Amino acid sequence: MSTGPGAASAPAPDTHDSPPTPDRSRKSSMFSSLSIRNYRLFFLGQVVSNTGTWMQRIAQDWLVLSLTGSSTAVGVTTALQFLPMLLFGLYGGVLVDRLPKRRTLLVTQTAMAVTGVALALLTLSGHVQVWHVYVAAFAVGLATVVDNPARQSFVSEMVGPDQLQNAVSLNSANFQSARLVGPAVAGLMITGVGTGWAFLANGLSFVAPLASLLLMRPRELHVIQRAPRGKGQLREGLRYVAGRPELIWTIVLVGFIGTFGFNFPVYLSAFADDVFHAGAGSYSLFNTLMAIGSLAGALLAARRGTARMRVLTAGALAFGAMELLAATAPSLWLFALLMVPIGMFGMTVNVTANTSVQMATDPAMRGRVMALYMMVFMGGSPVGAPIAGWITDTYGVRAGLAAGGAISAAAAVTIGLVLARVGGLRLSVGWNRGHPHVRFVPREPEERDRLATVA
Repeated sequence: MSTGPGAASAPAPDTHDSPPTPDRSRKSSMFSSLSIRNYRLFFLGQVVSNTGTWMQRIAQDWLVLSLTGSSTAVGVTTALQFLPMLLFGLYGGVLVDRLPKRRTLLVTQTAMAVTGVALALLTLSGHVQVWHVYVAAFAVGLATVVDNPARQSFVSEMVGPDQLQNAVSLNSANFQSARLVGPAVAGLMITGVGTGWAFLANGLSFVAPLASLLLMRPRELHVIQRAPRGKGQLREGLRYVAGRPELIWTIVLVGFIGTFGFNFPVYLSAFADDVFHAGAGSYSLFNTLMAIGSLAGALLAARRGTARMRVLTAGALAFGAMELLAATAPSLWLFALLMVPIGMFGMTVNVTANTSVQMATDPAMRGRVMALYMMVFMGGSPVGAPIAGWITDTYGVRAGLAAGGAISAAAAVTIGLVLARVGGLRLSVGWNRGHPHVRFVPREPEERDRLATVA
């Protein structure tokens, strides 16, 4: 991997299906990146920490609801945790490009641990007030501004380019596994010993990632030379993304899907109560099945080993189509079963976009680019949720989910065609052994010249 300041930009991933180089295209073992000692340590630390994070999310919402009796207060807490990313996310990316990733993560993970322990002590002592929770949520959000792009870009330093998609996919599988376990453990702990102990468990869970970072062998990292401190680095990062279609259009696609397609808290609760009249149990079932599908999607992405634009656009199109189908589901069980492919295709989009953006980005720019990516992806829900809620309240939840699916599918088709045109491709439809075969193939030279003349 080139590390010097004058190193050439990492090659953009092909937007067509021409055969890539053998070492990048072969299917890897589903867990191949775990053979790398530094990443294995990181992964094990994240298993513990992600479980604690999900425990804190549940305990935090429950505590705020217990203190105030207000769902609005719960929403304010969530907003405060995501607000720093929307306000300062790009600046966090600039810092990450200047700082050593491993040391930066030691600081941010320590800050999150201290916040969890402080909230636990306030709760266990009986002195906690709702503003304490607000401050803690905002503090975690501030740490996330730097922690998120640092973690995303540090993966490539641990595993190198050949194992990047596998490692990103396993990170997603790790997070989804914790999503299945963490809330259940939090529920048992809150019921059995109280909310404060769930906060304490989260605070102590950061010992695992901190230990994993300290035990790593720095000489085995694919170290990237840091960007020097200078003026205009934020604008430089934005210009860098704007000048690369494979980056800007991937981020735009993720923005559309994150804003309009991922509003499941709005949709699933309304389907459980208003459509199927089945209560909280069905809402929990929908989320569990979606998490199972997401876990399956992450593991399948880990097995693929490459990030192709056709996989991204096909996954986004399938995600939108599944939402449209679920919007018309006549029975609770059919709707519930559709949560599995929705989760799987949603995770396919997430992992493929994340990997392709990292692979197409110069290592010296990766912090800024990933900060923009995460800001668009995470910041879409606060914008889209009110829109989804208005459509649901005005026209019904089936119309709301159908609208989200239609926008996601339309974005996938439109951006897929844009990327194909940029890459000099055309759509080829044919039959192969009795089955329809649809793919993008390079245009003939004469056709490319004609299109260039028209443009």
